[in-house]
Amino acid sequence: MSHNGTTILFGLRGVRVREVERVAGGGRVVQVVTDDPDASACPACGVFSSSVRQRRTTGPRDLPYGEEPLAVRWHKVQYACREEPCPRKAFTEQIDEVPAGARVTGRLRRAAGKAVGGGQAVSGAVADFGISWPVVHQAFVAHADALLAEPAPVRVLGIDETRRGRPSWAQDGETGKWRRSERFETNFVDLAGDQGLLGQTAGRTKLAVTTWLDECGQDWKDSVAVVAMDPCAAYRRAVQLALPQAIIVADHFHVVRLANQAVTEVRQRITRTRTGRRGVRTDPVWANRRRLLRGRESLSGKTFTAMWNGLIDNDPTDQVLAAWIAKEELRTLLATAKTGAIRSDISHRLTRFYTWCADADIDELTRLAGTIDAWWPEIEAFLQTGITNAATEGTNHLIKDAARVAFGFRNLDNQRRRVRYACTRRQRLATVT
Repeated sequence: MSHNGTTILFGLRGVRVREVERVAGGGRVVQVVTDDPDASACPACGVFSSSVRQRRTTGPRDLPYGEEPLAVRWHKVQYACREEPCPRKAFTEQIDEVPAGARVTGRLRRAAGKAVGGGQAVSGAVADFGISWPVVHQAFVAHADALLAEPAPVRVLGIDETRRGRPSWAQDGETGKWRRSERFETNFVDLAGDQGLLGQTAGRTKLAVTTWLDECGQDWKDSVAVVAMDPCAAYRRAVQLALPQAIIVADHFHVVRLANQAVTEVRQRITRTRTGRRGVRTDPVWANRRRLLRGRESLSGKTFTAMWNGLIDNDPTDQVLAAWIAKEELRTLLATAKTGAIRSDISHRLTRFYTWCADADIDELTRLAGTIDAWWPEIEAFLQTGITNAATEGTNHLIKDAARVAFGFRNLDNQRRRVRYACTRRQRLATVT
């Protein structure tokens, strides 16, 4: 096998560079011949042949090299197979990098697949490598399928949903009313390990979650000890049915968001009641809307005083301030997960929160207290374990980023493959030796 410098530099296994020509108008043409002794063996019977039938020249696309265009011209030999029992009477040289019938080299396919896996859009790889959209897509499919493994058992499982595409409106054929329709994907994430996104299923119903979990097998389900989720009744019921041994943990971020939502609803209601309109810039209560959603510890003394006095002076009902205090009482309760408070301290702070909501006698706070009561076992599990669903939220961002790069997906299988590949990079990096 020849190893001249140009062949080594070109680096395509199985061929030898015969010469390189510069063509008019810019660009180069690399003339190569086969340099693999196995290429003269009949693919059907395996017997080597020396009987040349004819010679052919093909131009497989290859990786770009340098700043000028590069074209490959492969001078191949077609052999005649002289073995009588062999059904194949003729065959043409082929190598591993360029199998029979291939118009693109293997290394170009791999490079295109890796580029899409690295976050580039398929259309971008098409422009960079000069090959068609289907070829680039199939290259990524082969690249991803070789690396994406079935989910291994996990100890802590995270469940959350992402919306697939934009909401759409459909008209009911019977009533004529327009209804908003949204498509959701439920995501399953490894929170304690490095597997990232384990899989997705269509919808956010109890049936969708239980079906996905059942497909993982009983041994896989038995390994799950903790499940973190948003306060979603459908998810909770699904986990109770499919993973009865698992502890369910309510994500504290979403619990605080419920409290912030109650504060916002109280503020909006008070403004509409007093002014008959939405809040505007000149309304002191509206001007404090963002401060009301921040934690007390993140407000400077000056900012806190301005907010407090603005609410006292411009809300005669004091309901907005009462809602903000209820939110802070709940945050103080949730903070015991970091301080390691004893059960009596947790019980005391929970009682303070319930008492404040009851004394305030505000519908929004009554509803908030009812939600906390309904989810208290799961919230208490968070206080005891400190487990959050933050990694799942981070995965949701990666899923949305992948969709933005692709300008949306029309094929569900392609979407799930792309987003799972994007959300399992840490696992692949951890396995690199």
